[in-house]
Amino acid sequence: MFTAINNAFARFTDHPDFGKLLLRLTFGILLLFHGEAKIQHGVGWIAKLLTAHGLPGFIAYGAYIGEVVAPVMIIIGLLTRPAAFIIAVNLLVVTWLVKTGAFWARTDVGAWALEGEALYFFGGVVIMLLGAGKYCLVRNPRLQ
Repeated sequence: MFTAINNAFARFTDHPDFGKLLLRLTFGILLLFHGEAKIQHGVGWIAKLLTAHGLPGFIAYGAYIGEVVAPVMIIIGLLTRPAAFIIAVNLLVVTWLVKTGAFWARTDVGAWALEGEALYFFGGVVIMLLGAGKYCLVRNPRLQ
């Protein structure tokens, strides 16, 4: 009986390309909120963090690529894998700059302090590994 239920459920939910689309849209749209904040308030505070770590401040403008350009590319399916890689690297840099020392920290409700960063990082890695799928605005497979 459980096998029949599982098989019926599997047939009903077996839509990997729709799953890729939903993942891309959710991930891209949520990350765009972070990009919108950078557009509205600038990246000066990021430049200060970078210079405090001995890096040139102009690297802060990479936040626009990682939080605006790359999410849009993921949403539309344009160079999805490289865009997801950029986002994953961006999240590593963000975590290093903002959350250094919080790797073992927990929040007041018991969650891992880097939970959001981990979700965005691994979401980027998963999208990089899965690719765009068939539901995207870019039809040329070489540009997906």
